[in-house]
Amino acid sequence: VDAVTVAGKIALPPEQCFKTLVTCGADHNHYVFVIPGSTEPNLKKAARAANCKSMRLIPLKELLPLTGYIHGGCSPIGMKKELPTFIDETAILYETVGVSGGRVGLTITLAPEQLAGMVGAEFADLT
Repeated sequence: VDAVTVAGKIALPPEQCFKTLVTCGADHNHYVFVIPGSTEPNLKKAARAANCKSMRLIPLKELLPLTGYIHGGCSPIGMKKELPTFIDETAILYETVGVSGGRVGLTITLAPEQLAGMVGAEFADLT
């Protein structure tokens, strides 16, 4: 279930329902990016935000061991490891945003600033 479908089911605009992407930088460190579900990742902007030369999405087989989450249920909250996290700056336009609650089909809504505080995230231009 993608973020746009979830947004329709919980009556949020697609740009207000965010998806969580896990990446690996040229520095071999992992990073988390939370972007609007209606957009595609811009890995150049992601790399710039993380001060890396380049960025790539991790293979799906690495997601569960690294984060504790499966594809489609990856939440920025409660990962197995605390990873540097960046939230697209458009999130601050909304009183609340939707993010995965850690299971496929489970979405939680909260203030973007609350999300950032929970996961130690920075806001950045990612899309």
